[in-house]
Parts: sequence; structure tokens; C-alpha cells
Amino acid sequence: MSHVIIPAGYRSPLSLYDTQEAIALIKKTFESNLSHALHVKRVSAPLFVDGASGLNDDLNGVERPVSFDMLETGEVAQVVHSLAKWKRYALQRYHFPVGEGLYTDMNAIRRDETLDNLHSVYVDQWDWEKVIREEDRTMDTLKDTMERIVTAICITLDRVKWEYPQVKTSLCRDVTFVTTQELEDMYPDKTPKERENLFLREYRTACILQIGGKLKSGQPHDGRAPDYDDWDLNGDIMFWNDVLGCAFEISSMGIRVSPASLERQLMLAHKEERRKLPFHQALLKGELPFTIGGGIGQSRMCMLLLGKAHIGEVQSSYWDVATRETCEREGIVLL
Repeated sequence: MSHVIIPAGYRSPLSLYDTQEAIALIKKTFESNLSHALHVKRVSAPLFVDGASGLNDDLNGVERPVSFDMLETGEVAQVVHSLAKWKRYALQRYHFPVGEGLYTDMNAIRRDETLDNLHSVYVDQWDWEKVIREEDRTMDTLKDTMERIVTAICITLDRVKWEYPQVKTSLCRDVTFVTTQELEDMYPDKTPKERENLFLREYRTACILQIGGKLKSGQPHDGRAPDYDDWDLNGDIMFWNDVLGCAFEISSMGIRVSPASLERQLMLAHKEERRKLPFHQALLKGELPFTIGGGIGQSRMCMLLLGKAHIGEVQSSYWDVATRETCEREGIVLL
């Protein structure tokens, strides 16, 4: 079912040819900026993992992973949803020191994703993870890291606009922090998405903190798997998107669970059975480092910085017939 929205009078600021060049520029520039901002190095990462390992990201807990059996072994592998857990394991295996980390190109298939201007069944992002000390598991660490990422994005936009002056995207460098409970208190009669839109319309760049746990209303702001982010020390980086007129998430990230917070969140989510999985056993035994990490959408960033109305303008994916026909009629070129 198509959910595409066409902004009134929309025209892409770049030709199809220039768009391809600009995507390459954004990816090259941002990777360099991210590496310097967070002290992370590029590594190779898997497209799929053992379905019984507990390494796959469960997202909101309802999404179905794409699975396949391997002819040679008969084992079942799952295409990753993200690399939230694999990265922490890799940091331990590769012996990364405190204060340094990794990033990688993550490509995934999310078969249950809505198809609209912002969402696709194909997901591409920079997944990153960094080793920290236990005493650095604080809100100050989280906020500092978020501000560094926002700066890296804004510097990337500066480079894009220098190369392509016809791009008129404007981002606010000043970050406003707000917790999900503060948002609910401010807009108690609104949905979580409506709260984000109202807040971002005013502040333009914001980090929405503490996602996953139940609020005073008894409902969470949004779903978060219980076994990677600490729900008290996580958040989303969001910008106001002038083209679509909405809050625009660019990154989900957080300080990762400690053994204690993993136990607590598994209990709250009624997922205690996961304690038996290899990844969770290693974490509970203290065999994995304390880390902070997240994912930064590659197509999302290209879409935002280049002033595009649909994510299909910057990535090649699958779209239903109604979406393709609507976009073709309105002059939106899907790759």
C-alpha cells in the first residue's frame, strides 16, 4: 500500500547524474568526519548471522528477519536488522582499546517496514560502536557524542553546498535535548510522532532521550529492544526536514546495556529467555566491554542533505505500483 506524500511544487535541486555524484561525496565526506569526531576505524561486517546466536537486532521485537537455510550445513542464517550486538562482540574480539571504536557499512532487509517517503525494506547505515569505561556510562557522555555527530553532519552539508550551490538545505547546529517524559508532559494529548513534530518544528535540531521504557502514561514513546541500548541512556538524533515539513530521524544510538541493566530490561520486556543465548551469556558474565554505539542512516542523510522528497531518490529499492506511478506522475525519479 502506498503512503507517499508529494510536497507542493517539489522539484529535485539536482539532476539524476549530479545526485549520484553527490551521494558519493556525502558518503566519503561523512565517513571521514565521523572517524575523526568519534575516533572510530572502518571494519568489515556481516550481511547475515547465525539465527541462534542472539546477535541479530530485534528492533521493536515484532519484525520478522529474512532467514535462509544453507545447503552445505543445513544451518539457518538471518539477514541482519542492524549490527547493534555484533559490533560489541567485534570490539572485544578485535581488542579495541578504551576510547576507540569501529564503524562499518551495514546493509539490511527489513521485510515488515512501511513503504513511504522515509522508509524502505532496504536499509543502509553507518553502524558504529566505541569502547568506554564503566564510569563513562553517563548522560554527559551520551550528549557529547550526539553533539559530535550533529557537527559531523553539518560539516558534511557545508561541503555539499560548496560543490552544489543549488542545494538550499539548512540545518541548525545547536542541539536541544529533551527526554521522552518531558515531551509527554509538554504534549500529553498528542501521539509520540506528533510530539516530535511539534518540538522539532520549534527547535529544528534535537536529541530525544530515554526511549524504550514506559512513561507515566503507561506507554513507551517508541519501541526499543531490551538487550542493546540502556533505556535510561539512549536517544534519537533528529532534524527538522523543510521539504517534508516533519521531524526527521537520522540516528538511533545509546550507551549499551551493562549486565545489571540487561537483567532489568529483559525482565521488564518479559524476554528473560534470551539470557540463555551466547551473546547474552557473554554480556552477563562481564566478558564484553562497556560501549556506546548507534546507527546513522546513509540514505536518510543523503535525502536530508540533498533536499530530496523520497528516500527512493537516493537508494535503489522495491516500491509498490501505486508509489511508482505517483512518483513518475509528479516528476520524482526513483532509482
